[in-house]
Amino acid sequence: MNSTEQPSKTPEAAVTLVSIPGLTIKLHKKETFVKLEAKGGLKRPCTPFLDSINSRLMEEKPALVTEDFIVASTWLPPIPSKAFNRLLLAEIQIALGRYVPETVSFEITRKCKCQCAHCVISGGEGELDTSAVKKVIDEALDMGAFIITFTEGDPMLREDIFELIEYVDKERAIVNMYTPGTEMTPETARRLKEAGLYNLLVSIYSTEPQKHDEVRRLEGAFEKATSAIKMGLEEGLLVTMCTHVSPRNIDELPAMYEMATSLGVHEFSLWESIPKMPDDPILSDQQRKKILDMYKRINSSKDGPRIFANTYFEGQMLGCMAGQRWLHICVEGSVKPCPYIPLSYGNVCEESLKTIWKRMRKSPHYRGERYTCKMHEPAFLGQVSNILQDGLAPYDFRLMKK
Repeated sequence: MNSTEQPSKTPEAAVTLVSIPGLTIKLHKKETFVKLEAKGGLKRPCTPFLDSINSRLMEEKPALVTEDFIVASTWLPPIPSKAFNRLLLAEIQIALGRYVPETVSFEITRKCKCQCAHCVISGGEGELDTSAVKKVIDEALDMGAFIITFTEGDPMLREDIFELIEYVDKERAIVNMYTPGTEMTPETARRLKEAGLYNLLVSIYSTEPQKHDEVRRLEGAFEKATSAIKMGLEEGLLVTMCTHVSPRNIDELPAMYEMATSLGVHEFSLWESIPKMPDDPILSDQQRKKILDMYKRINSSKDGPRIFANTYFEGQMLGCMAGQRWLHICVEGSVKPCPYIPLSYGNVCEESLKTIWKRMRKSPHYRGERYTCKMHEPAFLGQVSNILQDGLAPYDFRLMKK
């Protein structure tokens, strides 16, 4: 917030973020804190999520602080911003029982120089063309989305990626992009910044180059990924170092955090590995506690990057977002509740995103409060494994038993 916007006779600035019939949400900012306050007849249903945001702002360090805004997490719009106001409006709708696809992610291309076993790229044929992706972006924004994410294969291998990033209305949504980093150069990093990319996400799977390269199945992948992180930072992008946490690598997290610190990223993002079959290894409750302990310890300290952990964000704070706050667009246009649930509820080449969302919302799988990933639930995972066929997902949701 610019100093010129601050009242001259008080050290606190109050800015109205949301003003609708029955509700006003104001941002109170002092040098030492930021707080959101609601007033009006709709205050009660909004209080829980505002309390949660205020608690995080008070107890956890942000990813970035400037004179103009605070980035609480690289996964969220800056505060204040018009995109953050849309977050508040979406959460108001959800508090009233009208769920909004806040995050819409796109598998933007099949192309990738890596051959990771965990890749969730969809089956089928072809890719959505530029006009089709833009159409879905418009639909998503009209439905209330405020986060657009481009992901696998490697978006940098799609010729129109800069055009697509630029196309997203930055007053309505932030744009995130995952890349393994194999195509990054100082010139492409500059073009990403110019196009309006908000957050560059690069996954690292070990502090040991050989182990990372083995996951990527590409020699030199580690060096390329760390170089991509550095180039993004040099161009002034928000940069997040990501990893998937499994029983196999959970003990490496402290060393990986030290690596994230040395690279100078804004956030170290931890996502629990997702099983595809009932016998696949998953984190135990004790291992999840280790993640939560690390999350609280690091985020309460002043030094180093903050940590994002979906173990906390979806496990305790919001609950699983699949089919409630998240929609995932497959490379050929099928729509899933998230990248990990291999069920299609329609295709954007055949019907509108809004129609597909309404169909998805009728499913009992995405109703009510859920604080575990659906793919971590044995009964649901068992049903999914029973419908697996030759070829790649997604599969028609109607194959699942009610």
